[in-house]
Amino acid sequence: MFAMGAYWFHGVIIIFLAVLWALEKKFPKAMSSAEEGLLVAVITSIMLVSFFQVIARYGFNTGWSAALEFNTTAFSWLIILGMGYGLRTSLHLGVDIIIKAVPPPMTKALSLFGAACCALYGLVLLDSTWVALLGVDTKGGAIEYWLKMYKIGIGSEELHYPEFVQNTFGIQERIHRWLLLLILPLGLALMSFRSLQAFVDIATGRRKLLISGHEAEDMVEENKHILKD
Repeated sequence: MFAMGAYWFHGVIIIFLAVLWALEKKFPKAMSSAEEGLLVAVITSIMLVSFFQVIARYGFNTGWSAALEFNTTAFSWLIILGMGYGLRTSLHLGVDIIIKAVPPPMTKALSLFGAACCALYGLVLLDSTWVALLGVDTKGGAIEYWLKMYKIGIGSEELHYPEFVQNTFGIQERIHRWLLLLILPLGLALMSFRSLQAFVDIATGRRKLLISGHEAEDMVEENKHILKD
């Protein structure tokens, strides 16, 4: 059953998704640009840290001791954020040979099934304790792990708060690990949310597929006049 201490964070996730949905309804273009900008910022930070770390290490025999941990954390953010973004924009690659070989009604049914499976997968990873209601012996999930880190309050290995932040707020030297791991429950919740959005869009005919396994064919079709030349 759900741990009593986890209920408050379930509420936080629900509020997060509700606010996100409202903002996307009100400002669709701005929110889309913000999501893409965040992904660009994360991957740019990885590239810059890696570049300057190589220069510092091989040019000056020095470097940032937290570079590896920073890049590992940033890369995990990139992957988890990218899962939801890929579902929203149909950028996830997939094999569509069967989907395109069956009649349109079956294509729609298979696409709906895929979206439902993605949503279910995200919910299981987010908090698998609810599966116990189905008689499955399981426990844990991203929420439980994050709450454990939050309660323990341990810091990262090498990443530190700036000194002025430490002095101003009187906090520990190392950045709290729960801050770095916050993307795990929020990202999985976003993945499930995007899957449900895709399910609704497919059911209502606003999109045909969950995946983008047909991009090569579409590119050839769009540029066939260039190929003829």
